[in-house]
Amino acid sequence: MKLFRACILLIVFCIIAFEGHAQKRNAIWCFGDSAGIDFNNLSFPIPIATAIDSRGSCCSISDTSGSLLFYASGSDPLQSPLSELVIVRNSTHQMMQNGDSIIGRIWYLELTITDVPSSQNLYYLFSAGVTTNDGLYYSVIDMNANGGLGAVLQKNIQLVNFKVVDGMRAIKHANGRDYWVIIRNASSFGDKHYLFLVTSSGITNYSNQGIGSINTTNSGRYAFSNDGTKLAYINFKGLLEIYDFDRCSGTISNPVTIHPEPPTSPYPNKFWSCEFSPNGEVLYVNTYSNNSTLYQYDLNQPNPALSSMVLDSIPNSLIGMGFLKRAPDDKIYFSMAYECLIAPYCYPYPDSVYNYVNMNLSVINSPDSLGTACDYDPFSFFLGGKRTYYALPNNPDYDLPAVAGSPCDTLVGVTESPEISQPALNVFYHQAWEKAFINASNLKGKTGKLLVYDMKGKVIYSEPLRIQHGYYTKDLSMTGFSNGMYLIKIQTEKERLTRKLMID
Repeated sequence: MKLFRACILLIVFCIIAFEGHAQKRNAIWCFGDSAGIDFNNLSFPIPIATAIDSRGSCCSISDTSGSLLFYASGSDPLQSPLSELVIVRNSTHQMMQNGDSIIGRIWYLELTITDVPSSQNLYYLFSAGVTTNDGLYYSVIDMNANGGLGAVLQKNIQLVNFKVVDGMRAIKHANGRDYWVIIRNASSFGDKHYLFLVTSSGITNYSNQGIGSINTTNSGRYAFSNDGTKLAYINFKGLLEIYDFDRCSGTISNPVTIHPEPPTSPYPNKFWSCEFSPNGEVLYVNTYSNNSTLYQYDLNQPNPALSSMVLDSIPNSLIGMGFLKRAPDDKIYFSMAYECLIAPYCYPYPDSVYNYVNMNLSVINSPDSLGTACDYDPFSFFLGGKRTYYALPNNPDYDLPAVAGSPCDTLVGVTESPEISQPALNVFYHQAWEKAFINASNLKGKTGKLLVYDMKGKVIYSEPLRIQHGYYTKDLSMTGFSNGMYLIKIQTEKERLTRKLMID
């Protein structure tokens, strides 16, 4: 009997320890105007102050004990063309070393973070070019650098060169270690979904799957269910679609169109954000218009479109419905922005604009329940005197476990491959900033030079290399350089790497 009780206590303690650990890397949210939430105590999340000031894209990550590591956010594209960039901030809310000039603007889901699988200190920051700087990019962050405050080792490495729909998402692979990152193409509209596989070997352009309805707008959003088996997609023209998702293979299947995209305007449902309930059986969707509406859908119904229920409707052009996000406490938080009478929108907020709209988040307290039992409570979470805009952090569930019983439920198998060890050089030229982003990895040498040649073979720029743990990065100003082709060379005592660079 004593042994039985001891076993039961051990099991209980293990469950408690697991639950306490499982949500810790998503414990700190940073968003809006200096706003944040600390979810370390799931029964009593508290508002915190941050250094962020973004109406849109933002993401954050904590360590396994729930302490903030770093966060990133976009700046405003309408204030100045030179401010079209993303800034990374460390746990002291200061800009991280080399954490400026990262591609991105201030839309909504352009940014997300993953750890580098099998690494204890390296992280990827993904950023997307939605309306300018076409493409999907990644930067590498080392949290062992700068005394544990972190540094950006590489930045703006381009994965694809087309405009990306504003809806990038990431989710853990079924092996509990790797990640999937999913985007859509905004340069060539169609039915394709682009998946990238993030492993210890690097980032692979894994598959382009044509399935479901055609998307014809760059304003679209993905959402994964809590266990990753369901994937929702909405867009601003009114498309609402649900798919099955296989976390092992990355396969999207069985599309169910709840609302098709209308062929022509006017578009009655300008869908803006969506989120699954924790059990994956209820979907919440909101619109953005002069009559913004929050809907609930029962996905167990044969025709979920007929199950839609209005939870909130705001016929007020001064309140803009923002984003829904499921939190570590299994509640869904809902951000709304106050759109004061300043064209084209109220960003940044004037010091005089503090009110119940931008100082609170709304909360769906029991999102698995249907109808009014979901306990939607508008403007109920006070942000401690800070303010919110539209977006909430685009954080994946960093601690989503492996799928038990699947072919991928161990840390070896279908995605396992040897570690990349060959030196690599990537060069990207940003025309508006007149900068070349030069990134080398897996360098074996310790010293060397960066050299820039014109097409006549003349060295027109050189400087010594500073290599950190095999990485080299440089934001090289090309102001004053003539249009044409150049050669970028990294030369160390161990290797020579060359890439072409075009300025036009």
